[in-house]
Amino acid sequence: MTIREMQEEILRMKEEKDLCILAHTYQSREVTEIADYVGDSFQLSLKARTAPQSSILMCGVRFMAETVKILSPEKAVYLSSPQAGCPMAEQLTPEQVCAEKEKYPGCMTVAYVNTTAELKAVADVCVTSSSAAEIVKKLPAKDILFIPDVNLGAYVQACCPEKKLHFLFGGCPVHSSLTLRDAKRAKAEHPEAKLLVHPECRPDVVAYADYVGSTAGIIEYVARSPKSEFIIGTEISVAEYLGFKYPEKKFYPLSKGLICADMKATTLPDVYRILKEGAEPLEMNPELLQNARACIDRMLALG
Repeated sequence: MTIREMQEEILRMKEEKDLCILAHTYQSREVTEIADYVGDSFQLSLKARTAPQSSILMCGVRFMAETVKILSPEKAVYLSSPQAGCPMAEQLTPEQVCAEKEKYPGCMTVAYVNTTAELKAVADVCVTSSSAAEIVKKLPAKDILFIPDVNLGAYVQACCPEKKLHFLFGGCPVHSSLTLRDAKRAKAEHPEAKLLVHPECRPDVVAYADYVGSTAGIIEYVARSPKSEFIIGTEISVAEYLGFKYPEKKFYPLSKGLICADMKATTLPDVYRILKEGAEPLEMNPELLQNARACIDRMLALG
């Protein structure tokens, strides 16, 4: 079976099974081509909530499937590759977070959406990379325990000097691997290109960039910009996706090593196999789901 034949069979079966396919932008092209929606993790969970289908297949990592289930508990939710986790999302435990919070009386815990449901359940509010600064500014507490990404936290602290952010440890190993030397080398090689980076990058890389934003923000910046060359400082699939979407423009990955192995765990045959043979849907403890949902609902109310 060719890739195209497999894609056509997937499209046929998903209609037959009343299933919506969500694909994160970091997925391979053959996967994004058969998706109903492509985008950021939280953006996709909102799409799932309004999708008419009764079942959702998330082509991404586990915390993304959890967020879909939290917001759409009545739907059957499947993860395309059960072993696909997120190192950053799984770096901390609820016990570590609760113990750290006790050090700062009156502080509020802010959880990046790239966290497990267990961490969301012990946080006061959830944030995305694009909404984090705006939401932190609105919180009544001055002291904020920000989990888990210290780089994103540093970016939020710079945007909110009136707050005092506290951190444990954690971050995205892919974005954290980028150095200022990488950024300067890329700018030297492509002096006319705009450098666009994700706020999960190191603070010195963020400070050097022409634009800092989420995956969706980077894509939107490219769409609006009159410029024709861009250096993309996030997972390499974003540069590839932009190249397909805007063939008249040039895109250079900031580093060819910007590859998320967990995101690449999903293959087109994985999607085909789930539709053909079936799979176990994601199950969540009702109390955990309810507590994690409260954290996300506060984000939606604030942002």
